[in-house]
Amino acid sequence: MNRAGEGTMSHARKASGDIDFRGPLDVRRAATFVVDGQDIVIGWSPAAQQLLGYGPTEIVGQPVGTFLRPSAAADSRTAEPLVASPAEAPAPSFPDRDLHTAVHRDGHRLQLVTAVCHLAGQAQRVVVVADSEGLAEWDSRLAMLDGLATQSPLGFAIYDTERRLVWCNAASEEELGRPLAEVRGGPADELYPRGRVVTPGYPESLDAVMRHVLETGEPILDLHFLGEQPSDPGRVHLWSCSYYRLQDADGRTLGVCEDAFDISDRYEAQRQLNLLVEAGRRVGTTLDVIATADELAAVVVPEFAAAVEVDLAAVVLDGEVPDAAGPTGGELIRASSCSASHAAAPEGPAHSSGALRHHPHPVEYASGSPQHRSLASGGLVLEDDTLVVPLRASGTALGLVTFVRHRGSAIFDRAAVAVADELAARAAVSIDNARRYTRERAAALALQRQLLPQYLPPNSAVEVAHRYLPTDALSGVGGDWFDVIPLSGTRVGLVVGDVVGHGLHAAATMGRLRTTVRALAPMDIPPDELLKRLDDLVGQSAEVAADPYGAAAGSDDVATGATCLYAVYDPVSRRCTMARAGHLPPAIMEPGGRVSFPDLPAGPPLGLGGLPFESLEVELSAGSLLALFTDGLVESRDRDIDKGLDTLARVLGEDSNSLEDLCDRVIAELLPGSTTTDDTALLLVRTRGLDSRRVAAWSLPAEPVAAGQARELVTGQLSDWGLDELAFTTELIVSELVTNAVRHAKGPLRLRLIRDSTLVCEVADTGHTAPHLRHSADDDEGGRGLFIVAQLVLRWGTRYSRDGKSIWTEQALPPG
Repeated sequence: MNRAGEGTMSHARKASGDIDFRGPLDVRRAATFVVDGQDIVIGWSPAAQQLLGYGPTEIVGQPVGTFLRPSAAADSRTAEPLVASPAEAPAPSFPDRDLHTAVHRDGHRLQLVTAVCHLAGQAQRVVVVADSEGLAEWDSRLAMLDGLATQSPLGFAIYDTERRLVWCNAASEEELGRPLAEVRGGPADELYPRGRVVTPGYPESLDAVMRHVLETGEPILDLHFLGEQPSDPGRVHLWSCSYYRLQDADGRTLGVCEDAFDISDRYEAQRQLNLLVEAGRRVGTTLDVIATADELAAVVVPEFAAAVEVDLAAVVLDGEVPDAAGPTGGELIRASSCSASHAAAPEGPAHSSGALRHHPHPVEYASGSPQHRSLASGGLVLEDDTLVVPLRASGTALGLVTFVRHRGSAIFDRAAVAVADELAARAAVSIDNARRYTRERAAALALQRQLLPQYLPPNSAVEVAHRYLPTDALSGVGGDWFDVIPLSGTRVGLVVGDVVGHGLHAAATMGRLRTTVRALAPMDIPPDELLKRLDDLVGQSAEVAADPYGAAAGSDDVATGATCLYAVYDPVSRRCTMARAGHLPPAIMEPGGRVSFPDLPAGPPLGLGGLPFESLEVELSAGSLLALFTDGLVESRDRDIDKGLDTLARVLGEDSNSLEDLCDRVIAELLPGSTTTDDTALLLVRTRGLDSRRVAAWSLPAEPVAAGQARELVTGQLSDWGLDELAFTTELIVSELVTNAVRHAKGPLRLRLIRDSTLVCEVADTGHTAPHLRHSADDDEGGRGLFIVAQLVLRWGTRYSRDGKSIWTEQALPPG
């Protein structure tokens, strides 16, 4: 700014270097001649010769009327001869200042203004003449100087070399609030107390600025000075000031000139515009209602108000929409409050003050208060130093914001009210967005809680722990899933899957797949067959979603490309059967600490079809650890999948008695900071073996006597287990199941009892036809046995195998 000012001032000096404020009638430079009492020229100056063209020998001794005539006698049609008789050339009269017509030596005429000085003696008058055009220019200069001194809105002041005031114009006197006679000789820093220069790169005091100008001669332009105007105490003003050194004709320094213009209104408008820009940048950066209210308070204080309070309807914090009538006093929550101590010194652009925030709490306003009136009317209310503006978005009142300015500071004028209204409007939109997000996120999390198991009940077959990390951290939902499904015969189904995509669409698709698996699993079909049925379902969904031209109309809602791993573990045989559809195989850690990934046939992802799925059966010792996971755990942009699998194997191989702790270590090692570029599901399963003393199995012939043998075997076993209370019911169940097997099936029969959390009874045969529960008519001789069995058990069903089928039942154990 200083360099640009120097160039501008230098150019101004060159452009106006020929300006002479002495005036054309100054006797030292003007055309003059002397006349006696008879109006005979007796003296002639060189300037007169230059103006009129006559030399001294030509004009001295001639009557003045030979070249100068009154303006009324001027005749511009013909030139008058130089030599004329007194009768032909009347002598002009000479008042103190008048307009005359002069005849130049070459004959042209020009208008002159005369000024006369009367003398005593032979030379009675000295006449000073000047061209009328030059005089008019000089008069305009004088008018300009007079206007600068008396009428200009710019303040002008002159300080001597000691930086003390020696002169100021009327505008400066008005600012100072005292006449020049009272303030003459005062230093600038005392005339404007508590003021300071706020332009970067310059000293803060005016005295130091003037000293710099006096010493260097470099002018300073557009220097911003902030302070209180003496005639308007308590209010801060901003001036744009310029300083330049004053010198006389000989180059001696006389002092420094100051011109200043009050730009407080422009500064305030710019400051308010900057405030709106800052609010647009800082308010609404998060989708949190309380954080948004805090951001508004932080922007407003102290730049716009000394204190601010943001009150919201209580339902807004929960993501709901307030009633159409708007929030009442009892329904408001103080979302944010910020204040700054009022300082006596002026607040500059870089001023900042500490703020105090409060935790949300209920707030009520008394009847008649500005806030109560704003709530009642729905409009803004201005009362003294308090401005209350409602927060409205989409036609709904969300709350209100209260701005407070200390007494003595700038009041809320029309411009400030408009800025406050705009701030509240912008904040209301951000708060409403945060409210909508809160509601949508709550709905998404509710959906996620319904789609994923939040709690897995204890299971005698396995001990489990799990983790789920969605990529969409904002909504908290994704397309990966896991499940643990209790099956018949104390077995358990383990499943983990991955749906392509993220967010609600992927979560909804995942929910349908998980529900389908839970519906198919209790049918006790093999894992490869379950995946085949799941693949058929996904393929049918893709066909329905496609339009007649083959384009996928609902591609966002189709699970084509989803992967799944399904395993069934039997704690009695300690064998695990598993199959996968394009999914990663599980990690298996043996009790000794060895970790391996079984060579499980991959199979195509769900929905592609065309290839069969294959199962693999492995035997697991009690205490083995299975890790089922999605690819988001082991694969990332900066790590290939092989390295991720090696890291997983290393972490699983570490000793850990707690599966929860092991889950945390796996996540911490593979996903530092719990950040993931893909949805991640992890299911850790530690197998258990069912004690052989809790399992009893027998082979029976497919003959009518088998029912009686079965009743005897069951009764004896239940007595050994201390379950005599269940003997009668179990005899009835076994008798019915064995009788049906003998009547409708072939080959040997197998009877098994399992004492677990329930009493499991199984009858297996080589047939593949399952009995069906039905209502028998009054005249039917059979068909009531299975109906009676169903009333005596918790649940029952049929499980198929390669060798036939098993009919199973579960009974509740006696209390204690």
